Amino acid sequence: MKKTMISMLVLLLICYSTFAQTPALQQAVSRLDKATTVKDYESLEKEFSAMAAAAGKDWLPYYYAAFCNAKIGFLYQEDGERIEPYSKQGEEQALKAQSLLDSATQKNELSELYTVMSMVYRTKVFINPMTYGRKYGLLSQHFLDLAKGLSPHNPRVLYVEAWVKYYTPKMWGGDKDLAKQLANESLAQLQQASDDIHPHWGKTEDMTLLNQSK
Repeated sequence: MKKTMISMLVLLLICYSTFAQTPALQQAVSRLDKATTVKDYESLEKEFSAMAAAAGKDWLPYYYAAFCNAKIGFLYQEDGERIEPYSKQGEEQALKAQSLLDSATQKNELSELYTVMSMVYRTKVFINPMTYGRKYGLLSQHFLDLAKGLSPHNPRVLYVEAWVKYYTPKMWGGDKDLAKQLANESLAQLQQASDDIHPHWGKTEDMTLLNQSK
């Protein structure tokens, strides 16, 4: 009887923690939609990390923390020396999120996560392209391929594909026209995107890339 009561109490505490966290997660995601600077992403990463520690079994706070670190890496891509701690932490957070997902039943969620993992490993290339380019470039592409295999029309997958095609030299497979096409496909899908706690980012990134390609 005592064990049963303890088990029920633990379950109630977990449920309460999840319920209490949802509004905070929603508010943080809403601010993430408007984030533009390293300072913005650093502040949000701390919030998502704290939520992840409190929630334990929810993959989304880890996902968003990893995404924030990936975005910081992209903002610092011309200053590789500053990227490494963000890249390392982003990788750890993404792997933790992966451990919380069921590969058999949560394919769409894994597609979202693998997209961010592709971005995280791309930031490792920025640290030193000559040293890390081949290893982490291939790893980044590997996770992007996995993400696309699980959800071929995921607009965030299409955006990262567009980014890679745009910034890769033509002699190594880059294609700015294809990049523009992919970004437009991604953007078209995102016109109907919701603004709840599930991944829906990509509009700003697509529009930035399309403006650069004009």
